[in-house]
Amino acid sequence: MTTVSGTTAYAPNVPTAPTPEPETGAEFNSFLQLLTAQLRNQDPLAPLDSTQFVEQLATFSSLEQDVKSNASLETIAARMDELYAIAASQWIGQTVSVESTWEPFSGNPLPFAVNIPENADKAVLSVKDETGKTVWTKELEAGTESFTWNGENQTTDEVSPAGNYQFGVDIYISDEYAGTIAPRTTTS
Repeated sequence: MTTVSGTTAYAPNVPTAPTPEPETGAEFNSFLQLLTAQLRNQDPLAPLDSTQFVEQLATFSSLEQDVKSNASLETIAARMDELYAIAASQWIGQTVSVESTWEPFSGNPLPFAVNIPENADKAVLSVKDETGKTVWTKELEAGTESFTWNGENQTTDEVSPAGNYQFGVDIYISDEYAGTIAPRTTTS
């Protein structure tokens, strides 16, 4: 009769190191090992189609490149977010004027500015809702630069509901349409 005695160290609450995720190259090497093992062990009287292996290899290689590209793009996107945050932090406490055709309306008057060209005979502001329906139009006075839209709606007597609205100023020279310009909104 043989007796074995001894103790085993056991620590149930000791954290273990995280297992590293396999690299894409390691998966590729595993695939090659499987492929060669399959080729070595195939029946010589009924060999497998080699073009299938080449297609699988090409597909796997393409997938590997896609995974690497996605990882690179995620890194680039993260860096871009950091750069935007750094750039935006320089404007804290400053007044910023932004040219935009879409503006959020929350029920409060929305101030905006337009540089109407000096040779323009007429400038017409149009405000459209998110569905593209025009809710308000107004001919803007030449020489004036600052305007306000308070939610007026020409289709109903009610104020326009909160939401995103598209602003555009159509410019006419000698009664001919010359183009549309975007207004500038000011944010502090």
